[in-house]
Amino acid sequence: MKWETLFTEDRLGSKNRNSATESRGHFIRDYDKVIFSPQFRRLQNKTQVFPLPANIFVHNRLTHSLEVASVGRSMARKVGEELFKRYQITWDRKTQDFYKFELSDVIQTACLAHDIGNPPFGHFGEEAIRDFFTDFFADQNHGLSEEQLADFIRFEGNANAFRILSNLYLSQGLKLTYTTLASIIKYPVSSIKGFNKSILSKKKSGYFISDKLAFVKTMVKLEIPKIDDHSFSRHPFVFLVEAADDICYRIIDLEDALRLKIVPYLELEGLLLPFFENHPWREFIQEQLDKTQDANQKIALLRAMLINKLSEDCAQIFVNKADALLQGKVEHSLIDLLDPHEVDLLKKIDAYSVKYIYNSELAIERELAGYTVIKGLLSVFVNARISPNKPRSRKLLKLLPYQLESDIYTDLMCILDFITDMTDEQALMLFKKINGI
Repeated sequence: MKWETLFTEDRLGSKNRNSATESRGHFIRDYDKVIFSPQFRRLQNKTQVFPLPANIFVHNRLTHSLEVASVGRSMARKVGEELFKRYQITWDRKTQDFYKFELSDVIQTACLAHDIGNPPFGHFGEEAIRDFFTDFFADQNHGLSEEQLADFIRFEGNANAFRILSNLYLSQGLKLTYTTLASIIKYPVSSIKGFNKSILSKKKSGYFISDKLAFVKTMVKLEIPKIDDHSFSRHPFVFLVEAADDICYRIIDLEDALRLKIVPYLELEGLLLPFFENHPWREFIQEQLDKTQDANQKIALLRAMLINKLSEDCAQIFVNKADALLQGKVEHSLIDLLDPHEVDLLKKIDAYSVKYIYNSELAIERELAGYTVIKGLLSVFVNARISPNKPRSRKLLKLLPYQLESDIYTDLMCILDFITDMTDEQALMLFKKINGI
């Protein structure tokens, strides 16, 4: 890959260019398109980890995405400046300007959109979809190919995000630049060939077979190397988006758990403060912690300082690995390439979060409720599609915003589009209504 060909102002699905009177840059237009899209707005009522209480602020998918975008923008600005210093002699003016001024716009927008394909109730909602279709297709494949079956049995929110951005909105996608689209494809591989945990770019999947044409077109446009008929190399920009998300959710989930009184402050301090051992900021941080008795303010300080530190470290790793990134030889996320001491500390955070946060009573209750709701909605609508002439089926199908008269793969994808686009509250209310609750 080449830095000069990893970006373009061209858009998927549109030949429109900025008019002479357009004051916004091409990549700022991408940001505006995402932030004004209804799919992005609905993230405000999609749960991050915990149910959304009325009297305590905890993160939802929208606030999480906004914070990831902020971190990603800062990382990309540092990376762009460093790449500019290193390669400016060999770059033309357009490439110089992109990395110095516009890379941060691209990464900010990609971070903003990285969760836009998540179904209601987050990752457990994904599990519910996979479990439902695994059972549904257990006895017969209903005429679907193995590739099509994999899209349902291995449903993935990342692939759904690409579907929304490239295809669903107004039936043509958001018409984003190829650059922004490629930056959200963490796993540039199909459903049937993905989910290989030993390979970073294939840990999950990045596109459904119905959206393969748009996926391939995006990769080819940016001269991303093709690996086989199902996969391409990872676009280097993806590493920055991934790192911003990795940093934010690990630390901010701890902060939310403290606000909900699920975990005590001193345990969190014991997890976060060691990152600053022998660090110039250590004395300043301790002074600030000693000045306040409020645990929420203390964790906010630690959160801010640690996000800053890890962001700087990951940005520097990206720059150090620049050549390897272009060659597609980096098979670890940036956060896994941190100093071994920091990696060990992050593993302690992960273990603690799994034990005390992700398996807390509040989180488990939400996941179980969401699992029941998602499987229940899929059951009634999918079975209505299979037996459309039953009285209840005819009524149910009228609730869909789509006319189901195509092949079964397309119809089932449309049902998924309908359900995954809902907020948690919308899914719960519809489930109750159609079940007479």
